[in-house]
Amino acid sequence: MTTDPRSLPPGLSRRTFLGAGALTAAGLGLFGCGGQSTTKSGGSANLQFMYWGSANEKAAIEQMIQQFQKSHSDIKVQPVHVPGDYETKVNTLVASGNLPDVAYMTAPTAYRLADQGKIANIYPHIEKYAQLSGRKPQNFFWYGDKKVAGTPAASEISLLWYNKDLFTDPSTVPPATADKAWAWDRLVEVATSLTLDQNGKRPSDSGFKPDRIRQFGISAPLTTQWTWYPLIRSNGGDVTDETGTKYTLNSPECVKVFQDLQDLIYKHKVAPSPAQLGGGADGSNAPTTTVQLQTKRVAMAIDGQWTLLDMGESDLKYGIGVLPSYQEPITQEAGSCRVMSATTKHPDQAIELYAYSVDGANSDLFKKGLWMPVETKYYSDDAAIDSWIKNDVHPPEYRTAAVDYRLNNSVRDFTQVLKNVPAIQEVLTPAIEQIATGKSPAKTVLDSLQAKVEPLLQGRYPIPNSI
Repeated sequence: MTTDPRSLPPGLSRRTFLGAGALTAAGLGLFGCGGQSTTKSGGSANLQFMYWGSANEKAAIEQMIQQFQKSHSDIKVQPVHVPGDYETKVNTLVASGNLPDVAYMTAPTAYRLADQGKIANIYPHIEKYAQLSGRKPQNFFWYGDKKVAGTPAASEISLLWYNKDLFTDPSTVPPATADKAWAWDRLVEVATSLTLDQNGKRPSDSGFKPDRIRQFGISAPLTTQWTWYPLIRSNGGDVTDETGTKYTLNSPECVKVFQDLQDLIYKHKVAPSPAQLGGGADGSNAPTTTVQLQTKRVAMAIDGQWTLLDMGESDLKYGIGVLPSYQEPITQEAGSCRVMSATTKHPDQAIELYAYSVDGANSDLFKKGLWMPVETKYYSDDAAIDSWIKNDVHPPEYRTAAVDYRLNNSVRDFTQVLKNVPAIQEVLTPAIEQIATGKSPAKTVLDSLQAKVEPLLQGRYPIPNSI
């Protein structure tokens, strides 16, 4: 189970996730001229900006740096793209005292380095920069009172994707508003109607052959919390209690969700197992969601918003809907952390670069679909919203199915607020894979985890009600 298929740097995941956000903007628009900091940089400086990402992301970061240097002629920035094992690179640089001035960071690493005093506390800078002050408290990585390790430059949510060509019956089209979200039983009904064996029979038909399925109704990968975490939150469950010290993943609410997901594969026969997707035990090498939908291997798929980048570059007629709902409609939101070195030789210039790089305004990857902005205005002002979603990449239903959904129905990924996540994930990952492979019922696996996970729980990082 990957912690976050897009927040993990290369070397930890086959996918890349959030990255820079900065694209010069005009007024409330996301793409124009603006995003300037409210303070002046003092003196010349040479800085480093370290990041991971695909070729698209690399090009976007280089463009962002070029734009920054045009408006900050006294600052030279060296981009440091790390295409390999990013975490190892970070640890090596920290050990040698050479952490770059500004850098991408996974949440657990950012918290660890903040506790060690290796990265700067950006809290004192929040009010000085509009790029930071225009965010909600939950959009920062808090590690203490008035202590902030960083903020995301972009964010992502979980969505339900589908191939529009396969939905000839309007009543089966995934709903695009939270208030119309399907109940779980309805999801199973629709997925059953869209699952076909080699002879065109459905699981509800006599003679259906489950070992010869050519089209699954849905792909709902259990091996990533981008599938199961929003669903357990929808059902009133969570990994821990509110203190972050008591394990609750074996509550009836959580067990229900995990068993429902397992049943999609092994009881209802409407979803592929990791092996059937060709991705191994954890599904990490499976074809992308775009390929699965394009080849009609699946009709629907739960995946992150970042999938829109691939969708937009394909000839697939795609659509998006909200996730199924239990007690209330919920999706998961997350974003990787942008940090600034505590030992930078040029703190005034480094914070200028930092603020510029997290501005929702410096790469076309918002318009292309890889990222969603973080600043509140891009979810509350019509002109600002149109500046990044009014294009051919974002389908018509995107405004309600993604923008409004994130604004009104999202909860933060537990890996971004829970302490000691790496140790917890080492235990959690193989257990969830057991459920995904159908080796044990969900309750058996989740009950057995309590004695292993609870000793690792160290609480949650605090999120204040206001900045």
